[in-house]
Amino acid sequence: MLGHMGGPLWAKKDAGAWTVPKGEYDPAEPAFEAARREFREELGLAPPDGEAVPLGEVVQRNGKIVTAWAVAADLDPETIAPGTFTMEWPPRSGRIQEFPELDRVAWFGLDRARAVIVTAQAAFLDRLAEHSG
Repeated sequence: MLGHMGGPLWAKKDAGAWTVPKGEYDPAEPAFEAARREFREELGLAPPDGEAVPLGEVVQRNGKIVTAWAVAADLDPETIAPGTFTMEWPPRSGRIQEFPELDRVAWFGLDRARAVIVTAQAAFLDRLAEHSG
């Protein structure tokens, strides 16, 4: 399951616009707990229970380090209630607007996920395939 990044900068993009739910956290917060908190904040749902398979870390082009886990679960994408962020839009307009952090989520097979996921995060798919294989 991946989320499509919300906001006007991603609205018309598909390839490279899908991500694992993620966010920033304080180094004092355990990474796994931060991942569960961010899942809740970005999707508005409790993270699923189950065995968490560590998928490690990747460094995105913007320098952000993303750490991910996979959990087998049955989640209905229609049930999300995404968190939001604010930004000035249109640029230099002085108008502050609110947008969903993720405007939609969907289940993908590995091949389709590879075509749409943020480039650096494709390593998570490789690691998931190794674990599942």
